[in-house]
Amino acid sequence: MILTGFEPPTDMGPSLFTGFMIKECNLSDMTIVGWNSKYLEILNEFGYSKENDLDSAWLLDSILKNSVSLNKLKKIISSKSVFVIGAGPSLSSCLQILKKFHSETKIVADSAVQALLENKIKPDIVVTDLDGDEKSLRIVGKTDTILVTHAHGDNIAKLHLVENFKNCLGTTQTNPIGKIYNFGGFTDGDRCVFLANHFGAKNIILFGMDFGRTIGKYSKTKSSERKTKIKKLRRGKKLLEWLATKRKTGLYTTSKSIKGFKKICYEELEEIII
Repeated sequence: MILTGFEPPTDMGPSLFTGFMIKECNLSDMTIVGWNSKYLEILNEFGYSKENDLDSAWLLDSILKNSVSLNKLKKIISSKSVFVIGAGPSLSSCLQILKKFHSETKIVADSAVQALLENKIKPDIVVTDLDGDEKSLRIVGKTDTILVTHAHGDNIAKLHLVENFKNCLGTTQTNPIGKIYNFGGFTDGDRCVFLANHFGAKNIILFGMDFGRTIGKYSKTKSSERKTKIKKLRRGKKLLEWLATKRKTGLYTTSKSIKGFKKICYEELEEIII
């Protein structure tokens, strides 16, 4: 079921509305309104194949013998202040801050996992398309961290890695099939935000999510792929700005400015997460 033609009650804030929809609808049926048109834009801009994306989703579905329940994700995220952590250049400067917050839910883009492990910061959820540091993914894959693993046409050869993950849930950017879901988003970083929004986070606070022309040192981007990487980051930022028009409030960034996200300093965190 795609939620089209539905408007939230006017007296509901974003987290209350998302929570209402989670309660009233089957979690697996929910794809954010308007996503299909955004996906078509991505296909056209990058020359991707929907058929290849579907093939990858079906393969991941066949590999995943067990999948983390959506209610488990809901329990971790719903009505909470969630830290979304990316691998942008500003990640290095916020690691010591992140170490001070032990109980806040942390959803992490896979390229940032290595930095967090090196600083003894535990991710609750890792969002990955398996192009991050493989050793780090294998390490967290043995823990109770949930790896939300994305299938697309370019990572079919890597999907077997999920066999090493203790807690895994599969996603796609095209039609949901079997055990594979579509919560929205394109890059690992913006998919973290879409995931947090989907499961009703009260506040979403970005760290290391710069979306600029400088690629962070923890990114595994080859020099030959730099132009495409920057293009993907630009698209990811646009998607977050689009999401902000739907959610309206509860969006913050400690990184570079993003339209619809309130820019904050680290000293304001305590007040927001109370």
